[in-house]
Amino acid sequence: MHRLALCLLMIAFIGISGCTQIDESVKKVQNETLNISSSGMTYPAYLAAPESVGKWPGIVLIHSSRGLEPGYKTLVDKFAGDGFVVIAPEWQTFNKTPDDETVSQLIKASVTYLKTRTDVDVSDLGLTGFCAGGRYTMLFLPQMDFKSGVAFYGFPYTGGFLNESKPADFIALLKVPMLVIHGTYDQSSKISEIYRYAEELNATRQVLRDEGLSGRAARLYDHRWPVIGKLCSQGCLLADGDIFQQDP
Repeated sequence: MHRLALCLLMIAFIGISGCTQIDESVKKVQNETLNISSSGMTYPAYLAAPESVGKWPGIVLIHSSRGLEPGYKTLVDKFAGDGFVVIAPEWQTFNKTPDDETVSQLIKASVTYLKTRTDVDVSDLGLTGFCAGGRYTMLFLPQMDFKSGVAFYGFPYTGGFLNESKPADFIALLKVPMLVIHGTYDQSSKISEIYRYAEELNATRQVLRDEGLSGRAARLYDHRWPVIGKLCSQGCLLADGDIFQQDP
């Protein structure tokens, strides 16, 4: 299941609806904790990049409300090993429950940093996040200049810590691919809300599907619309009610 989710995530970041191959030559990574300046404050951020010389897609990864836990650093390293330059800013450094504008400015500052690097393809940037970070992905992907995004366990109908804007309010602005991965039995963000979000997205325009996905999955929405993923207890991934694949 993990392999399929990772494959779909990589495809979403590439921003295409056809087949995509991860660069098998990229394995060794270099990582560090650096500082990002945003709105007069300095935030630590974890960064990992391929050791190989090249121009790589960039990702801004937004952690959950529990902070930048070790698992996120492992994930950043894994992405770098697959050919991405990834930065994960610690958005709770000064406030555990910041307003949306604070996080927005930090994401923009992280993008600005990625654009200064000679190993980043600045035309190929993606946004991803988990839990509260999933909400930020849903909220800011329609409002910022990313090529694609992946929202894990997001909250499309909540206003965040301070009851501000809801991601669903920006549905009409979403012009790039978004993959949504969610847990069937998530108690904080009900799966029914995710399907409601999908229906509202789909109602704004025609949904197309593309057969294939490197032979690993059955369907993928076209480059404009989200794949709504549901991880179930049997280890399969569902999208729009259809089983994609169950790992042996």
